[in-house]
Amino acid sequence: MVLTFNKRYMGLPIMALLTPSPLTSLAGKRLLLGISAGIAAYKSALIVRLLKQADCEVRVVMTEGAQAFITPLTLQALSGEPVRTSLLDPEAEAGMGHIELARWADAVLIAPATADLIARLVHGMADDLLTTLCLACEAPKLMAPAMNQAMWRHPATQRNVAQLANDGWQLIGPAAGDQACGDVGPGRMSEPEVIVDFLAQHFAYAAKSPTPTSAPHIVITAGPTREALDPVRYLSNHSSGKMGYALAAEAAAQGARVTLISGPVNLPTPHGVERIDVETAAQMHHEALALAPQAGLFIGCAAVADYRAASAAEHKIKKTDDSDTLTLTLVKNPDIIADVSALPADQRPIVMGFAAETQDVARYAEDKLTRKGLDMIVANDVSQQGLGFGSDNNAALLLWRSATGTKQLVAPPQPKTQLAALIIHHALSLLPSQPASQLLSQPRSQPRSQPPSQLPSQSPGELS
Repeated sequence: MVLTFNKRYMGLPIMALLTPSPLTSLAGKRLLLGISAGIAAYKSALIVRLLKQADCEVRVVMTEGAQAFITPLTLQALSGEPVRTSLLDPEAEAGMGHIELARWADAVLIAPATADLIARLVHGMADDLLTTLCLACEAPKLMAPAMNQAMWRHPATQRNVAQLANDGWQLIGPAAGDQACGDVGPGRMSEPEVIVDFLAQHFAYAAKSPTPTSAPHIVITAGPTREALDPVRYLSNHSSGKMGYALAAEAAAQGARVTLISGPVNLPTPHGVERIDVETAAQMHHEALALAPQAGLFIGCAAVADYRAASAAEHKIKKTDDSDTLTLTLVKNPDIIADVSALPADQRPIVMGFAAETQDVARYAEDKLTRKGLDMIVANDVSQQGLGFGSDNNAALLLWRSATGTKQLVAPPQPKTQLAALIIHHALSLLPSQPASQLLSQPRSQPRSQPPSQLPSQSPGELS
């Protein structure tokens, strides 16, 4: 661990925690990359390049259709290994090559995974080299789905991905956005950097043996909430959930048993994390109050709506010609972090809150720390360009209580994954029976595979 003190941010000294790149877990690993017939196949070249840069051994298997989108020669040049395309290759199969390849791999990654391939895997078909390898290989298997938004939403596809998750497949994405056909919605393959980072986390976590009974339980809230105005509109905010998900991933990596209460986001569930999906502040409040007494640490990272409609309209609110204004009656939502902090002493965990501010960050953070009776607070200035909501980077002011008074630390702009390591390090040090130095050496629990969230991060009807 390297600490630097030679900079200032928000007028205060900086203490930056430098952590090793998570991609180091890929070094020396052997990955079998399967590529199926989708337009996103062209991105597989970058996946191979990123894996090779991380010193990962890569062997590529392509379906017949995938070769129409990217050539085997391209992937051979990038991987440095022959690309396999046929189960009936006499030379490769002279020694039962597909079985040897299945035994060689430390993990299988299919990117992109089309709706057709997913359906064939669910039914255990082995009609080409890639599907045969998936049946024969006992190593962990991951896939990055990629297809049209309507195909992704189809009930058959949703049943299939749920079945694959139950069978042990880990699903990366899909993301939402513009698609090659012109549609907009979920179904885009996750970006290569996201896929490789997910794979790196898999290997980092798999290196540790499970000891769930000795690990502290951490409950984390993340993402926005949505408060319905009518059947098509709602109140929400710009939270992407990235900070909360980074905290959950980091806590699990350090050996904690993590429950993530998530608002509607478009992010994959981190390895080893139990995820509970909610939509409204009331739902999040219910889950938080039910789980907090079982936890050693509660982290309220969600951007919870402060208000909701007093009464959501049963039908869509229509625009009228006789008025240029619309009056909405809003009522306060329950204060999740304050209610957790107010639990009886024998049920109350260590409580950490977040504060997204646009001015006087330090003053408002200290006020919230005191007013809500928190043990620690992380505050950030969301008005800064490129930081906070929706960004992969953040900067923060950390305040926490100690026996000698309130302490503070300023974290400069950095990736949210790195900031999460700093926050979790200090949060764990507040646990009276589980010092962070002990927890860091503890292994984590095994992941529970789940289908990805299908809720879009934003919709045209959102009011914020």
